[in-house]
Amino acid sequence: MELFRGLSARGRRLLLGVLGMSLALFGGACSTDVGPQDYLSPEGPIAERADGLWDLTFAIAVVVFLIVEAVLVFTVIRFRRRPGREAAQFHGNTKVEVVLTLIPTLILAGLAVPTVKAIADLSKAPAGALNVTVTAKQFWWQYEYPDAEVMTANEMHVPINQPVLLTLEGADVIHSFWIPKLTGKQDVVPGRTNRMQFEATKPGTYWGQCTEFCGLSHANMRLRVIAHEPAEFEQWLLDQQQPAAASVSGAAAEGQEIFMGTCVSCHAIKGTDAQATTGPDLTHFATRETFAGAMFENNTENLKRWIDNPPAVKPGAQMPDYGLSAEEIDAVVAYLQTLK
Repeated sequence: MELFRGLSARGRRLLLGVLGMSLALFGGACSTDVGPQDYLSPEGPIAERADGLWDLTFAIAVVVFLIVEAVLVFTVIRFRRRPGREAAQFHGNTKVEVVLTLIPTLILAGLAVPTVKAIADLSKAPAGALNVTVTAKQFWWQYEYPDAEVMTANEMHVPINQPVLLTLEGADVIHSFWIPKLTGKQDVVPGRTNRMQFEATKPGTYWGQCTEFCGLSHANMRLRVIAHEPAEFEQWLLDQQQPAAASVSGAAAEGQEIFMGTCVSCHAIKGTDAQATTGPDLTHFATRETFAGAMFENNTENLKRWIDNPPAVKPGAQMPDYGLSAEEIDAVVAYLQTLK
């Protein structure tokens, strides 16, 4: 209780408050509720390697922190001012200063070895990798599989147990690509090509997002990586290579006519006259679970709200409000839901 003796009542309350908040934060950090973007729960070899570096660095930092704080507390107590004695003062100890400079230098030099090696290893193109070109746009992601001539958006599909090499390109402003459970962050800069890799070891959906502020809907620029068994992925790839249905009927036919008169200037649908690349390729739009930068669940109600006024539900969205009537919106939605 020596720490409290020289403190006023207000100082004691402040210290107790700080200790209480520290314990609360520590307790919250021990939660077992793992979130979908918890980078401390890696699920692939690339993320696991980065996590290993984090564990090593954090362990060393904890040891250094405890030693420094222990010495600090001891010094404050041992050499504090007491009745009849002034606080001890120390000035200019060259040996101590040299030691305190050398120790962190050696620690950082030691950490640099595994860090630089990991960066060098991960910058190499892995053998047998699946190639995917990622183009970042405000505020969504375009994925192209150049070896299969497949284009999709926001939801990247990959096979498990196969390296994936991403070629990252920017179309407008700086973005940053991040899938916390699978790999680290990489900036996407217009006019510059960056690369990164990852590998999923088990099937599932991995969430990610843009981590570089890029405009009004930066927080809404999400993404999903869906990992399949190899045979399932090959079937998905084969399905994506097929054109859209040759003909539709009823409300969908009316919606197709409206689409070709308004949306064709921005979107592509394989097998039709729509071949623009400004907006997402919608050839198999109905098979996607989300849309608008993985922001909305792909269902009828959300599609109606989106088509009615995109900027109203996603600030800064580049898709304009075409002023369609409720009946026209229903028809367009019916057409989009045939794109399987």
